[in-house]
Amino acid sequence: MNIVARVKEILLTPKTAWPVIEAETTTTAALYTQYIMILAAIQAVAGFIGMSLFGISFMGATVRVPLLTGLTQMVFGYGLALVMIYVMALIADVLAPKFGGQKNTMNALKLIAYSGTAAMVGGAFAIIPALSILTLIAALYSLYLLYLGVPTLMKVPKEKTLPYTAVLVVCVIVVGVIAGAILGAAKGGPMMNMSAAPVGSVTIETPKGAVSIDVAKARDWGAQMEAVSKKLEKAQQSGDQAGTEQAINEMTALQQSMPMKVPGR
Repeated sequence: MNIVARVKEILLTPKTAWPVIEAETTTTAALYTQYIMILAAIQAVAGFIGMSLFGISFMGATVRVPLLTGLTQMVFGYGLALVMIYVMALIADVLAPKFGGQKNTMNALKLIAYSGTAAMVGGAFAIIPALSILTLIAALYSLYLLYLGVPTLMKVPKEKTLPYTAVLVVCVIVVGVIAGAILGAAKGGPMMNMSAAPVGSVTIETPKGAVSIDVAKARDWGAQMEAVSKKLEKAQQSGDQAGTEQAINEMTALQQSMPMKVPGR
């Protein structure tokens, strides 16, 4: 695999890249060693350099993470990133049939790995902490890549692509919180505990408090988000200003009612 060509392809022409990716034959080992492990190292190394070598300027002083702590965070963070990708692929595979799609473990791993390209490459901005906003923008572009790839790789009908993607995003947040808690424990913070909550939900005890997600409501939330998005699109196309504002307000309300409870929320 020509990794540079693939990065350019998925970032610049994703709509034509996904069918090519879907048709490719590969293995989990090959995808990890030839693509995922290389790109995931970018943010890990850049983050270490940015926080431990360059540091953050604060009130006229430069604050740096101690080298040993930075190295620990880099190693554990890199390992957790690799695990997170595989976990998200398993979740994407399990969810697909519930939204009219097809289970395909390899395609699910391709979807998560290649849609994450923007976020992994954007991790290079972590070398300069002040540019962290660019890392966030890159991560948001990865969500768009994920949305584009769902119909092709998981065979989810177009009308269900948005709710499927929305539920996956909720899962990404939860998995990210778990990974952050594990990383915190690795450097001496409180340990994380995960416990079964009422049927259809999970509660995660993290160093910053409890995080819970109502899995049963996640699908309905995604469907509502899809309906509001269509309403917004229709209002914008017809020039209905009042309808546009109403749809935006409804979308904002839905974002606030995301089926996940986090500390302080």
